[in-house]
Amino acid sequence: MSALPERVAVIGGGRMGAGIAHAFLMAGAHVAVVEQNASAAAEARERILTAVEGSIRRGATAPDPACLLVTVTWEALSTAGLAIEAVPELVGLKRETLRRAEDLLPPDAVLATNTSSLSIDALAERLQRPGAFLGLHFFNPVPASSLVEVVLGTATAPSTADAATGWVAGLGKTAITVRDSPGFASSRLGVLLGLEAIRMVEEGVATPDDIDTAMELGYKHPVGPLRLTDMVGLDVRLDIAEYLARELGPRYEPPELLRKMVAEGMLGRKTGQGFFFWDDDGNSVPTALGRRR
Repeated sequence: MSALPERVAVIGGGRMGAGIAHAFLMAGAHVAVVEQNASAAAEARERILTAVEGSIRRGATAPDPACLLVTVTWEALSTAGLAIEAVPELVGLKRETLRRAEDLLPPDAVLATNTSSLSIDALAERLQRPGAFLGLHFFNPVPASSLVEVVLGTATAPSTADAATGWVAGLGKTAITVRDSPGFASSRLGVLLGLEAIRMVEEGVATPDDIDTAMELGYKHPVGPLRLTDMVGLDVRLDIAEYLARELGPRYEPPELLRKMVAEGMLGRKTGQGFFFWDDDGNSVPTALGRRR
């Protein structure tokens, strides 16, 4: 395995940020997670520790508890060799977060965004060191996923790309390298599949459970497109689809059913209902959506 940075900072401790922090922590790095307030920090810490306990039950070596810091203090970035931004998919918020992070990082540190679709070049516009910036698109759930998409902006230095690819290997995951373009490689394909699955539910072709079973058993997908949509969040999927529709054309236009469910607060796992019902332990059961009457 390739060596990891000794210290890694993750900005945002939601589901993705916590997953990224968990991956680096289990691989032996010191990890600082920066959150916006004490309540969010407490939730992030609990999220990460729960994931760590699960890994230990499956046979992983327990990390040193002192290697995890969850804080509201941005100065934790001052010693990081790598900082990964994992805040919501809003261009303005990400730009502000990245600019603030860059000001605090050591001059030789790498700054990354976990965006799944936003332009790396657009996010780099206000950075002073765009050569040290790139995308590291982790997949949900991070501990179970073996893929990381390394996304190179126009200004990303070859040394930054090489270091990032090595760090992905150090996590025991596989890197693919793509150039900056709307949706990169994975989201362009994954979102398109998810949108078509939603249209099938909308048209009464089959239930979400049957559509997912078709992809899981027929095409060997580990998670079906509708259950994955619930895990990502229907609101997140809608935002990405609208962005890709603007950039790539009407084939990414969100189905009306997706808009309706988001408007009604049916956002997937985080609200307890989307295309499936979800319990507090993250288990899903089918709904009646798509069933012919």
